[in-house]
Amino acid sequence: MSITELLLVVGRVLFALLFISSGISHITKNAAMTSYAQYKKIPMAKFAVYITGVMLVLGGLYIALGFYADLGALLLAAFLLPTAFLMHPFWKESDATAKQNESISFFKDLALAGAAMIIFALLRGGADFGNTVGTLLFFG
Repeated sequence: MSITELLLVVGRVLFALLFISSGISHITKNAAMTSYAQYKKIPMAKFAVYITGVMLVLGGLYIALGFYADLGALLLAAFLLPTAFLMHPFWKESDATAKQNESISFFKDLALAGAAMIIFALLRGGADFGNTVGTLLFFG
């Protein structure tokens, strides 16, 4: 395996860990996440938290494993874009600390959505995304 391929696989896994972890939290800590979503006035909050949890876990796993990574990237972008606007509307905050925290989260979500869209576009354009993890584990 070349250093480039190794970096691609490690980069995929590192990128995906945030989403897999967050998605697991959406599912295992649903009550707390639902309360926060209700506070943010998300319709059907409990259902939305479960669905987005599944989107995050699947999207992250697909990217990490290199299996349907383009679909994984789309799932993550589809989660991140609305989340930025619905969960982190910093422009509505009057408290300076809350405004700063929401602004950071808003732009983080936009940046990660941009990265997910780049992954999707590169893969759809035929870019090499490295071996799948299964290939690496079983065939070296």
